[in-house]
Amino acid sequence: MSRSDMHGVADELRAFLLKSVAQTGGHLSSNLGTVELTVALHYVFDTPKDCLVWDVGHQTYPHKILTGRRERMSTLRQFGGLSGFPQRGESDFDTFGTAHSSTSISAALGMAVAAKLKGEDRYSVAIIGDGALTAGMAFEALNNAGVEDCRLLVILNDNEMSISPPVGALNRYLAQLMSGQFYAKAKSVGKSVLKGAPTLFELAKRIEEHAKGMVVPATLFEQFGFNYIGPIDGHDLNSLIPTLENIKHLKGPQFLHIVTKKGQGYALAEADPVAYHGPGKFDPAVGLKQPSAPGKATFTQVFGRWLCDMAEQDKRLVGITPAMREGSGLVDFETRFADRYFDVGIAEQHAVTFAAGLATQGLKPVVAIYSTFLQRAYDQLIHDVAIQNLPVVFALDRAGLVGADGATHAGAYDIAFLRCIPNVSIACPADENECRQLLSTAFMQDHPVAVRYPRGAGAGVPEQKNLDGLPFGKGEVRRTGERIAILAFGTLLQPALVAAQGLNATVVNMRWAKPLDTALLLSVAASHACLVTVEDGALMGGAGSAVLETLQAAGLVVPVLQLGFPDQFIEHGDPALLMAKQGLDAPGIEAAVRTRFTVA
Repeated sequence: MSRSDMHGVADELRAFLLKSVAQTGGHLSSNLGTVELTVALHYVFDTPKDCLVWDVGHQTYPHKILTGRRERMSTLRQFGGLSGFPQRGESDFDTFGTAHSSTSISAALGMAVAAKLKGEDRYSVAIIGDGALTAGMAFEALNNAGVEDCRLLVILNDNEMSISPPVGALNRYLAQLMSGQFYAKAKSVGKSVLKGAPTLFELAKRIEEHAKGMVVPATLFEQFGFNYIGPIDGHDLNSLIPTLENIKHLKGPQFLHIVTKKGQGYALAEADPVAYHGPGKFDPAVGLKQPSAPGKATFTQVFGRWLCDMAEQDKRLVGITPAMREGSGLVDFETRFADRYFDVGIAEQHAVTFAAGLATQGLKPVVAIYSTFLQRAYDQLIHDVAIQNLPVVFALDRAGLVGADGATHAGAYDIAFLRCIPNVSIACPADENECRQLLSTAFMQDHPVAVRYPRGAGAGVPEQKNLDGLPFGKGEVRRTGERIAILAFGTLLQPALVAAQGLNATVVNMRWAKPLDTALLLSVAASHACLVTVEDGALMGGAGSAVLETLQAAGLVVPVLQLGFPDQFIEHGDPALLMAKQGLDAPGIEAAVRTRFTVA
């Protein structure tokens, strides 16, 4: 196709994208913002020979549509359908699987160095957002890349928006770079001088990236050893395509700074990119509808209310989020307690050590973080918090399976990776009210405690208004039966209670994965013929494993059936469907017990 055809391709792509996501739900604002960039990249580069590495990957729907997956977009984020992120097994054009931020430069550099070592003439391109560039890993990669003589291009997609608005000194630096009076004046003067000479004006437009480079002061990225080009309009194909074509002929690492707008081309998403970041199904002509009546409170909302209530009572409380203000339920907290609210950007490692520093000075930090993102700060959790036994509360949202986002976002491993760390305790609330109570219990402790809870709503148990906690490390018997006892951890208490009716089984709400309520466990084990552990986490090293270890230490030999997630990654799909496929709904629990044990 000719370059002039690309405008029509972009228009058609944007229209199809909007229609498609409206029918399936998914990430919208970010994808509308990368339409022209995606078209330009696939036009200029020889993909997949030239490797495109997308950071996070939630903005790759246009990329998927252009690389042979248009007809499957109706299956997006559904069981057995297309992933919402790049996956190497899905297409050769997905050169690197991702879904967490700030990995693209490292991966693309590895590909570029590999091409050099193998004598292959191809480019590696990392596309990273300004929010993702706040993470330390991105700068580690830039530092390494600047001294490597390889064919690497880093594209900074500067849209002034990650999921929450970006924060910190780097964001201010980029804003100043774009809005500086020197740059603006030089651009204005240049246009007025050239206005009377159309051929010169067109020439200046074609090399706009170089003109900007002349008037912008020496940049941070040049100090890393990159040839910095930009900033240019990321929606102007007449600038993007020739710029990328020129870059292909340059030697050494290149850094292209483009400016885009989230939600570009759809006015409602442009006006509110946060609301349209990951909408469900909607009518594009109408936009998102407000719910007619409030449903059950989500665990995230329960946490947000608890945080504000506890902050009102205890002035030592500080709230910390790594760029997930909306997702973790801190919007009201920021409004009411701005001086005690800290969004540290996409920097999970820093968030945890920052919390540790606050705790050494007598404050009580609460780190609101997704279970899957705490994985990124594991060393800091051990080295900076646990070894020093500091009273940091970790509010672990999105524990268990999250559904449409798939394996990369599943909170399947927190019990296993936290349980082995000395000084760290793990609370598993069964419902919304218990979540509030256990958060209070965690806050009262003088050592690190994680409270894990799932995405969405629970059983609908109303929250109490006070801030009373529950006994630390203690569970409770919720149903008394015979022979079989089901030990439930977290929200799987509800299906366990339903399953127990058909089994005439005892049900224990364990509440704590660490410390286990050993006295209760041994009492139940001594009075029942067999035990069943149920958890929404990995079986290997999980809560069921803790039960087995405790029984062995006590010298008790009791048959135990462990139910939880197997040793495999569980892909995207409807959460209820996925839990049923793992046998963790009520029928699945009952069937597993009947298969393993004799039920009277």
